[in-house]
Amino acid sequence: MANFSKSNVPQFSVEVYQNAFLPEGGREVNAIVTVTSTGGGTTGGIPLPGAAASPGHVPGYGPGPGRGASAAVVLMVDCSGSMDYPPTKMRNARDATAAAIDTLREGTRFSVVAGTHVAKDVYPGNGQLAVADAQTKAQAKEALRRLSAGGGTAIGTWLRLADRLLGAADVDIRHGILLTDGRNEHEAPEDLRAALDSCAGRFTCDARGVGTDWEVKEVTSIASALLGTADIVADPAGLAADFTQMMENAMGKEVADVALRLWTPVGVEIRFVKQVAPTVEDLTGRRTEAGPRAGDYPTGSWGDESRDYHVCVLVPEAGIGQEMLAARVSLMLPDPSGADAPQVLSQGLVRAVWTDDMVASTSINPQVAHYTGQAELAQVIQQGLDARKSGDFDGATAKLGRAVQLASASGNQDTAKLLSKVVDVVDAATGTVRLKAKVAEADEMTLETRSTKTVRVKK
Repeated sequence: MANFSKSNVPQFSVEVYQNAFLPEGGREVNAIVTVTSTGGGTTGGIPLPGAAASPGHVPGYGPGPGRGASAAVVLMVDCSGSMDYPPTKMRNARDATAAAIDTLREGTRFSVVAGTHVAKDVYPGNGQLAVADAQTKAQAKEALRRLSAGGGTAIGTWLRLADRLLGAADVDIRHGILLTDGRNEHEAPEDLRAALDSCAGRFTCDARGVGTDWEVKEVTSIASALLGTADIVADPAGLAADFTQMMENAMGKEVADVALRLWTPVGVEIRFVKQVAPTVEDLTGRRTEAGPRAGDYPTGSWGDESRDYHVCVLVPEAGIGQEMLAARVSLMLPDPSGADAPQVLSQGLVRAVWTDDMVASTSINPQVAHYTGQAELAQVIQQGLDARKSGDFDGATAKLGRAVQLASASGNQDTAKLLSKVVDVVDAATGTVRLKAKVAEADEMTLETRSTKTVRVKK
């Protein structure tokens, strides 16, 4: 395990969990990489004991002890015609956005965008960002009160406007919060995909669907592409609490654009790189080359938190008693100015050792086994719900039964509860279930939206 530390900068650590032993002829090496950031985020970047206080702003780390990183946030509020049905939905959205604005840290740059088939900067309204203080917060909430519902939905245009606003800000953290209640019917799917591709890596974004008339895969694809969170708020009355929590999390971020760099020796192939906690997110296709045999995988912004990643590589065959470095995992922070080389925040090593000890070579590391099951859990839930929608009830029963079995075995109680609203559980241990004849649409959408949430392995 390696550490990175600096006055009023979060410390990052990397821990690698694996069974390094392979049988003769064995090639697949699996490891769980736990990345932990402490000393920044919600603690406000408190200096390490004995460290001198930073006299000023350290690029990429926030403006000084206790003040947090400089940040910009754009709140994108769905104002399409469907937000008027029922009328309380629009009111709840306004109140939730106002609550989020109240949570903004003083000095944070922010904007409010009204989203329909076009995107409109409704506050401050001059194509720039306001600086949060008592006066600008009051003005923004007054602008919210004038919002009304009408028009269509073209989410790509909202994201592109947010990108322009955030891109003009000289800040460490750029974040969006997006609320929608309907399907993205007024632009082609490829237009939304192009907007996401354009915005990826430029800012993070949390996406929320309110009510039950929106498309789960659209909302989750936004959060996935922009390394944010996705969730359902089935009852609009719950929006204010959810928005407040989202903004508190955004204000707790201290370091942006951290990359997980994987260096592999000659002859080693990378099978996949996945985030597996707190949610499952496949990062394999997001690799950007970073020199000979090295590639960077984006992880987004960090506060005080810990995440787990599953790295799987194929090594060349070797004889009994041979040992090799299968991969080196590094956390990299780019220099914001681009003038200097990226900083190595922390490192960990993945090893391969060939042995004729069958017990050693066939045992599965508990962390690897746990997260392999959690990734399968997310997959079979999606497959089961898709089968149910298409009328393949036998297939749905089999997949959702397997999901119940995996959730029970791993202690994922939250997912188990959501599954119990879609199926009647006969025997959780064997995955024996019956599909419920009637399922509330909100329950099915909640299960689908939260299917990628995982539980940490018990250590």
